[in-house]
Amino acid sequence: MGLISALVTLPVAPLRGVVAVAEQVRQQAEATYYDPTLIRAELDEVSRLRDAGDIEEDEATAREDELIDRLMAGRENRR
Repeated sequence: MGLISALVTLPVAPLRGVVAVAEQVRQQAEATYYDPTLIRAELDEVSRLRDAGDIEEDEATAREDELIDRLMAGRENRR
């Protein structure tokens, strides 16, 4: 049966490869999105922009809240 099933599913083999690559891309994107080092750097940048007066207090607070949510979600995902 192994040979027959391999022959029958051969036409979808490229699709399986595309799915595997897409999964790797998704995992890498999530790792980058939830990377605590990058999030902390973004928090520092928001703080710098606020101190320089380049962004409003409300915008800075909203951005910090979003970044903190990402940080917490990343910690939860690693568990």
